[in-house]
Amino acid sequence: MSTPNRVYIARLAGVAVFDPNGDQVGRVRDAVARMRPTQRPPEVVGLVAEMPMRRRIFLSINRITSIDPDAVVLGSGTLNLRRFEKRPNELLVLQELLDRRVQLEGGQAGSVVDVAMEHSRGGEWALTRVAVREQTGRLTRRGHLHQVEWDRVRGLGAVGDNNRGTANLLAVLEDMRPADLANALQDLPDARRNEVAAALDDERLADVLSELPERDQVEILAALDRERAADVLEEMDPDDAADLLNELPPPEQDVLLDLMEPDEADPVRQLLRYASGTAGSVMTSEPVILPPDATVAEALARIREVQLSPAVAAQVFVTRAPLTTPTGRYLGMVHFQRLLREPPADLLGGIVVNDIDPLRTSTPLTEITRRMATYDMVGMPVVDRSNRLVGAVTVDDVLDHSLPRDWRDRDAAPTPSATDDGTVDDE
Repeated sequence: MSTPNRVYIARLAGVAVFDPNGDQVGRVRDAVARMRPTQRPPEVVGLVAEMPMRRRIFLSINRITSIDPDAVVLGSGTLNLRRFEKRPNELLVLQELLDRRVQLEGGQAGSVVDVAMEHSRGGEWALTRVAVREQTGRLTRRGHLHQVEWDRVRGLGAVGDNNRGTANLLAVLEDMRPADLANALQDLPDARRNEVAAALDDERLADVLSELPERDQVEILAALDRERAADVLEEMDPDDAADLLNELPPPEQDVLLDLMEPDEADPVRQLLRYASGTAGSVMTSEPVILPPDATVAEALARIREVQLSPAVAAQVFVTRAPLTTPTGRYLGMVHFQRLLREPPADLLGGIVVNDIDPLRTSTPLTEITRRMATYDMVGMPVVDRSNRLVGAVTVDDVLDHSLPRDWRDRDAAPTPSATDDGTVDDE
């Protein structure tokens, strides 16, 4: 592998970082540059890498031996595992410069789409060139793309300037998993975070909100107009939407529920009625439900649907009609492994399992956890007093509500004491 003299930083976003042994330690999320008092371009001092458990750390540029389109390789397996914190006079290139409104020497207005860093003969990396797309004022035409020297662009020096859009930052973030994108949003200033969140489509924003701490969820939702907020809530799973609405005052809950489509609002209203910490309050009201005369082939086709989470798709619940919660009489469940072992034409009624008592809506979380651990269950049915299926508690529901309330908040994450090979660097 070799390191080119010029690297465009937006292209590095998401690239894997490897130690000298070839083990992946994280992925690049940004570059850190230090502003200088002179007119010289900012010096690049390192990269920000995201490790497992959503921890972002600083990688000194001096410890990086090679940068390729598919990999960044470190020269040492020793890492400083302290969480990255930006220092005064430092600049996060992607977070703070992408979409910045700037002006070229000729007076043309434009926005930053990428920034290049270059390696000098003296061994220093610096931000030297800027890719700027000219603004045309016409919706049907994209402006010319200019690649110019750093010092030929006006408007780059005001760190914290909010005069920018979101398109280019979204392009960098678009391939992230919802949890990783949620993590990236937590690193943005509140106003910038709300701008980027508002620019996401409803489905994408719903997925990201489910991965954010409650405080951030509420602030982002409050920044949207109420009609848009209701649309986003409709895209969320009913249990996630209920959890979010539980953080709002009752009058605001009612307004948003009234703005939602009735078919989407009704299951959320039902979940809000259950006491906190019970099966009713943590369950999903939309598990996979089929009648006893459905075939194994039909069940396998149903759990293959892409919108289902792995935990929800792990089992099929069998009930009498109606098949929407609350259903007809609950008959039992079939795990997906059993479906894989049975002939496709067999009926679910012949292979259903009902030897484990279902949960009640009032079953406390501690009892749910104990029973799921005892029987190695990925999901358990929840029934009402009439033995109608009203939902299912899955293992991700249990984890979400068993962990500390602030577990999604990156600032609350515990500090690891060593790297995978036991090496710690506290420099």
